[in-house]
Amino acid sequence: MKEVAGYLPGCLSPEGVQWRTLSFSHHGQHLDVDVPDLNPAQITLLSAHLRDHARAYLTTLSVAKIVAIIDEAIARLLDRNHPLRRKAEMLLPIVTGYDAEMIRLGLTGYLKTFRQPQLKRFLAEDFNDPQLLDDFQPRPNGGFARAFGPDLLMHIWAGNVPGLPLWSLICGLLVKAGSVGKFPGAEPLMAGWFAQLLAEIDPQLGECLAVVWWKGGEAEAEKHWLTQPDVVMAYGGNAALAAIKQQLPVTTRFLPHGHKISVGLVGRSALDTRQGVDLAQRVAYEVIRYDQAGCYSPQMLFVERGGRITPQEFAEYIAHELCALARKYPRRALSSAEVNSVATWRSREEIRALQDDRILFGEPTDSWSVVVVDGPEALMPSALGRTLKVVAVDEIDDAIALISQQKIYLQTAAVAATPRELFVLAARLGQAGISRITAFGSMTSPAAGWHHDGRFSLLDLVTFTEIEASAETAAERFAPYAD
Repeated sequence: MKEVAGYLPGCLSPEGVQWRTLSFSHHGQHLDVDVPDLNPAQITLLSAHLRDHARAYLTTLSVAKIVAIIDEAIARLLDRNHPLRRKAEMLLPIVTGYDAEMIRLGLTGYLKTFRQPQLKRFLAEDFNDPQLLDDFQPRPNGGFARAFGPDLLMHIWAGNVPGLPLWSLICGLLVKAGSVGKFPGAEPLMAGWFAQLLAEIDPQLGECLAVVWWKGGEAEAEKHWLTQPDVVMAYGGNAALAAIKQQLPVTTRFLPHGHKISVGLVGRSALDTRQGVDLAQRVAYEVIRYDQAGCYSPQMLFVERGGRITPQEFAEYIAHELCALARKYPRRALSSAEVNSVATWRSREEIRALQDDRILFGEPTDSWSVVVVDGPEALMPSALGRTLKVVAVDEIDDAIALISQQKIYLQTAAVAATPRELFVLAARLGQAGISRITAFGSMTSPAAGWHHDGRFSLLDLVTFTEIEASAETAAERFAPYAD
């Protein structure tokens, strides 16, 4: 099979562009994906085209109109009979290696985040008055203000989770920025399909977008690309993000999203025989979803002693659920580096089990592993690929000291506890570095408008222009009716 990835506006003809081929294989199926690889002259031409068309057209649209266009594109992708949705369900398993049913369910849940009601909530999270993006609005302290997105926003996407690029691409549209996205080699399809749908719905909007590719680390191409945008939003490993930052002009705003660690906290109040099994199912689902590739996937669980279910019993429940889910949603084939990482993690835990009170569930041939530790242990990353550590603590509050050493890497915490415990823990978790607190079952499905890594999804992209009250008053002197 063969597919063309990316999206180019009308300033570049496909015939004039050099194309490279990325190859993917999964369960005997093979897919070649042709990706656009632009030269410096084309990069300059494309960047100017996106800037000009964003200024001339995108900035004239109301936010409400942009939301309606996005909603229509998402509605088409949610329709399982739409050609692009059928193509996504057929090709994404080949490209990513993830189970087809997991991708189907994951896409539906993720895409619903961007329907019109959710986008309105998204805007309301960052703007008290979203009309600030359309026109000058009165400010409580006098005067007026308006928010302006960048002329050109660059997105550098990671490919760990299918469809991830849609998040920042939609953010760019909502602030009326011309956007150029670099799709990841690991998942080159969804961003281009989405841009294609937007262009079908509104061809002029399609002239404000591009989805391209260059090989990371190719000095000449990367250097030329990174001189073009006003703002760069990048996802990926910390080393890669540091390398990008070093190449950016000092005037370019850089919004990086690096590797993060997420955890779970389970209070004894949640560990009764009625709720324990259901909670274990939710934990297991968070672990198997995209094999912990998302930064919001749990890598370690802290479980309070004293409940009707012990931490060890709870770990056994999770192991049982992982075993059942592994049959329903098989793990993707791991790379050799990932296989070595999981094997090293298991070997280390087996050796430590001979030295202290810990138990390892799952055989080396299983696609999952759970280890339970009967004593305090500081938070450390797992090997991913469905590996989880359960740590018993005397009091759930004891977990705070065990995770705070990883403060700069922390992101999401799922909490199962009473309302009083939740708010006490939330304050402590926030001080420790956690930026998102949620329930098990929702860890890997952030709500619309969540503040990624504790920052603003939209406000960080804009600048404000303010008309002070003094300027408005002074202008009255020059009005025709002033005489």
